[in-house]
Amino acid sequence: MAAGEQEGRDYLQRHRIPELLQRLGALLLYHRPERPREFLIQMLERVKAGKRAEAEYPYLMDEANLAAMFSLLDVVGQGQITPAQYREALKTLGLSTEDLQFGDGVNITLDVFKEEV
Repeated sequence: MAAGEQEGRDYLQRHRIPELLQRLGALLLYHRPERPREFLIQMLERVKAGKRAEAEYPYLMDEANLAAMFSLLDVVGQGQITPAQYREALKTLGLSTEDLQFGDGVNITLDVFKEEV
């Protein structure tokens, strides 16, 4: 791999560009706006404002959706899921699992699930 290519990959990873593009694509497909370019610009403005804590970051799922997903994972109703279940849920949503800090002995509650996802 050429040095320039590796620098480009490092740049994209450092700025989390693939995750941003994946999230924007998911929002676009979920909402299917009549004016997609305008919608994407609005979402990028919301991301910018959300990072400055001036507005809410644009999410694909709301708390009710997350609670429903959690209940599907917590089939026994214990109020917690395993890190393995959590990783699979993130993968299903197309989210990164690289930065997970949960050990195998830790269980994830609904509150943690909502906050992290």
